Amino acid sequence: MSTTVPPREKTRQAARAGKAAPARTVRRGTSRHSQRWLAWAFLAPTILGMGLFTLIPIVASVVLAFFRWDIISAPTFVGLDNFAEVAQDPTVRVSFLNTIVFVVVAVALQLGLALALAIMVQEKLPAWLRVFFRSAFFFPLILSAASVSIFMRYLFNEQFGVVNWLLSLVGIPAVPWLTTPGGSAAVVILVYVWQNFGFSFLLFIGGLASIPVETYEAASIDGATGWRKHVHVTLPLLSPTTLVASVMAIISALQVFDQPYVLTRGGPGDSTRTAVMVIFESAFQRLEFGQASAIGVLLTLIIMGITAVQFRLSKRFVFYQ
Repeated sequence: MSTTVPPREKTRQAARAGKAAPARTVRRGTSRHSQRWLAWAFLAPTILGMGLFTLIPIVASVVLAFFRWDIISAPTFVGLDNFAEVAQDPTVRVSFLNTIVFVVVAVALQLGLALALAIMVQEKLPAWLRVFFRSAFFFPLILSAASVSIFMRYLFNEQFGVVNWLLSLVGIPAVPWLTTPGGSAAVVILVYVWQNFGFSFLLFIGGLASIPVETYEAASIDGATGWRKHVHVTLPLLSPTTLVASVMAIISALQVFDQPYVLTRGGPGDSTRTAVMVIFESAFQRLEFGQASAIGVLLTLIIMGITAVQFRLSKRFVFYQ
């Protein structure tokens, strides 16, 4: 049996509903406001850390490039004098030339070795062995570059190094690895590539796993087998991964410091001295922080320029599925 609500009671209920609605709106607004503040509270440590340890040092380095400062005395504004001195310094020119040569050779070896091993591991090994080799090839990257370089310095020692001992077993005389320009440059490149190719290897492993199996099957039907399959299928479809790997490898190689500093101290002569080593020596050995900042600015511009060229040229050779 239904009951009829008097009109007066309906009016009272509507009034009570109208009064309750703003309260819910206020509570909802307060909740959103508190969530916004909570989000900023969680982001604050990251923003503060980036500001203190990234943004402020970058701005300070750019500004300091126009001053002469040795920490002891007050900074003196010199305009573009630091850049002019850097351009006329033969050590700086040699270090930048060494860095460019190192980047070309080391990045080519790193990407080539990483790609070849990735294809071999992905296609020739069973699943349980893939996990082992992925970990084994990536392991050197988590080690300290300084400790690895110290260990390698003993391995390549001319008098008692293990490498020369192994060569003597097959009748090859001792090689002066770290005391000749060519030998020291070769050791620095080999140590750097051995420690860093694992990252590119993992990138290529991920890229190969993303290529559809149907594509290889279609290529096989068309007669593409062996190396032709990789030239016409793998490399084009792997081009986005190759772009990322090459950009990161070049940026890292342009900033190489640990391996040449620990292995050779930049010698013999200036044969293995790099741009970052010159920045370190200018700032912390000669206390020429303005000149060191100027070299750092130039190196940053070179990195940005090479990266921009890579992305510009990528429109021609990068193919997206």
